[in-house]
Amino acid sequence: MQASVRVPRHVGIIMDGNGRWARGRNRPHSFGHRAGVRAIKRVMYGCEERGIEVLSVYAFSTENWTRPRAEVRALMRLFHETLEREFDEIHARGIRIVVSGRRAELSPRMRERIADAEVRTSENRNGTLNVCLNYGGRAELVDAVRSLLASGVSAEEVDEKALAAHLYQPQLPDVDLIIRTAGESRMSNFMLWQAYYAELCVTETLWPDFDVADLDQVLSEYRGRVRRFGGRPDVSARLELSS
Repeated sequence: MQASVRVPRHVGIIMDGNGRWARGRNRPHSFGHRAGVRAIKRVMYGCEERGIEVLSVYAFSTENWTRPRAEVRALMRLFHETLEREFDEIHARGIRIVVSGRRAELSPRMRERIADAEVRTSENRNGTLNVCLNYGGRAELVDAVRSLLASGVSAEEVDEKALAAHLYQPQLPDVDLIIRTAGESRMSNFMLWQAYYAELCVTETLWPDFDVADLDQVLSEYRGRVRRFGGRPDVSARLELSS
């Protein structure tokens, strides 16, 4: 892992452009989604090598169910196949897998595969891949409130810390950097609580073309920013380290 420069602890990626990438090659959307999976693998290992602790990828949103049924089926099949095919290598590299999202709407087979991957990689310490599957930021907050109420807390006990403890993956740090590909500048209901002070970097690169060189370019931009958390900027907040 590289230690000479400071890197974000938690990077979230809104992976956009699979469809456009496929259309540009006169291929179906499924062709773009498969290329997008290969990009996840490149970037995941790039994050590991650069010392980034957590990578969260927006794989399938709660709104994506409105897509054509055939595309949704193909996506779910691709998720299952990818987890089955790539699991051993990810596990061997010491990367932990967690999944954020509403699981009740997934197939029993998918839920079983997710639970198995989480249990078997739970002791891995070389980084965490957080797959946001059937995920929505608003849905997560609704589910957190429901869980909080079900725990029997009183109104006086409800605060930010209490609510955060009932998110899908409360053990993960807040997001430092959000990357969105394909030139779009929307958050699209992604990690609304965790990314409340995240830096946002937008790249024109379509997700299937995104590689470690693009990652390094974004990280360079991130290091040059001064992060503000509601107060006045301070020289100590500058991310780029002096040599």
